[in-house]
Amino acid sequence: MAVSYKKLWHILLDRDMKKKDLQSAAGLTSYAMNKLSRDEDVTTEILGKICKALDCTTDDIMEFVSDGK
Repeated sequence: MAVSYKKLWHILLDRDMKKKDLQSAAGLTSYAMNKLSRDEDVTTEILGKICKALDCTTDDIMEFVSDGK
C-alpha cells in the first residue's frame, strides 16, 4: 500500500493556498514538505499539524492506494 496526498493539494487549491502557506501555518519543515510532495510516508505528528492548520481530518488530506504489487 502506498499513500497519496492528492486530496491535500486539492484542499490547498480550493483555499487559494500555496505549499509555503501550508508550511508556515502548520509549522512544517521543508524536509517534511518535500516528503509530502513525493507521496512518501510522514509521521502522524506531521499529519496532525496539517489537520489542525486546515481544520480537517486525515481522511480529508490523504488516502491509501494500491502500489501495483
